[in-house]
Amino acid sequence: MQTRAVAVSRTRTPSLQLRAIWLTALAMVLVIAQAIAAQAKPESLAPLAEKISPSVVNITTSTVVAGNTGPQGIVPEGSPFEDFFREFQDRNNNGDRPRRSSALGSGFVISEDGYVVTNNHVIDGADEIKIEFFNGTELDATVVGTDPNTDIALLKVDADGALPFVPFGDSDAARVGDWVIAMGNPLGQGFSVSAGIVSARNRALSGTYDDYIQTDAAINRGNSGGPLFNMDGEVIGVNTAILSPTGGSIGIGFSMASNVVTRVVKQLQEFGETRRGWLGVRIQDVTPDIAEAMGLEKTAGALVTSVPEGPAMEAGMKDGDVILSFAGVEVADTRSLVRQVGNSPVGEAVRVVVFRDGKTVTLKVTLGRREEAEGAVPAVAPGAEPEEAPETTKEVLGLTLTPLTDEVREQLGVDAGLVGLAVADVDEASEAYEKGLRAGDVITEAGQQKIASIAEFETRVDEVKEAGRKSLLLLVRRAGDPRFVALGIAE
Repeated sequence: MQTRAVAVSRTRTPSLQLRAIWLTALAMVLVIAQAIAAQAKPESLAPLAEKISPSVVNITTSTVVAGNTGPQGIVPEGSPFEDFFREFQDRNNNGDRPRRSSALGSGFVISEDGYVVTNNHVIDGADEIKIEFFNGTELDATVVGTDPNTDIALLKVDADGALPFVPFGDSDAARVGDWVIAMGNPLGQGFSVSAGIVSARNRALSGTYDDYIQTDAAINRGNSGGPLFNMDGEVIGVNTAILSPTGGSIGIGFSMASNVVTRVVKQLQEFGETRRGWLGVRIQDVTPDIAEAMGLEKTAGALVTSVPEGPAMEAGMKDGDVILSFAGVEVADTRSLVRQVGNSPVGEAVRVVVFRDGKTVTLKVTLGRREEAEGAVPAVAPGAEPEEAPETTKEVLGLTLTPLTDEVREQLGVDAGLVGLAVADVDEASEAYEKGLRAGDVITEAGQQKIASIAEFETRVDEVKEAGRKSLLLLVRRAGDPRFVALGIAE
């Protein structure tokens, strides 16, 4: 009996061990699942909201505007009561009297000594700016500086003590799907919190330096200038705009990325204005057909259409160069180049690699300041006077071309020294028409060489065919603005 009992005991021992291992593994799985669930969505955002709320502010602006000429805001336009209210205003001498208009927005404190960030459009033109804090305290604010290009403004308030503030986070680290919180003063309702996720990154709306985070966290009028927080309580965006057919939130809001804002704020604090780098070129994106026409290995870079007087010209850059890299960073397209140049210090010497005549050339460019050159108009590079050519026209590649004579230049209103061919007509069934060429355009280059006659244009076409390329690159000017167009060459 003893032997049998021992035998039974030995056969049961492995089974108990396996069961214990299985239970342990199950417990670990449950713990991991709970951790994942907790990470995916916090049980409550209340602790975070309580932590960051004291640093978010309501902004009220006041502006004196011209007198109201009609009963706007009282009755709908066209209402039968419109005349009645206008007469009422006139009797009380209110019709032409200046009045004070108010607007609402949001902002957030970024330092204990009272610097406040908001949108430029929130405070633009304001005579008075009042900041209301979460605890009800109100303070007057002054404008330190503004940047309309990114719609950012920096304000300053003087408080008796240190103010609660929030830090900026790294917007580049934000991923699509990450949880975010928007705070502000929507529709004048006071401090309000909404939550959502990052819906998209690197959105562009209309500005040169746009880098917006798209979010479905509710953003409405009055939220402008308020912060977009990550789950660590760091500001990764400034709520700026919404996309909506109704004027209310439909879950498509845009916040200017913090990595753009921090650079702007730093310059506004230091100089009271922005100081962006300036290369001094006009550029356009490289399309697949342009890349093929120029012999580029890939569709990337920024194609230089014009080089007026400035840093690039002094460094030897030319029309038709393709900028491949700037300061050691590859250039994907025109947008990335503009942002990189703008973020570079004024006066910095940078190496720029360009593609020219089938090979790369490295130029050293000392950057100027964009704000100083903002109103400059690129000059049309003068060429040699064209040889006398007969007043004839010819159709090539769907384009009816005619030489530029003094009479044609006067008709088109172009510079007297401009050399090239005028487009008299465009076949609507041609590729040229499809790519936007129209009568009145002037072609100054074909195959990256200047042209002054139809014969030279046809020579460029023949050269492209002999080289085995499928398209011819044209430099086209319209109302002084240059752009490159690649046209296919028939076999």
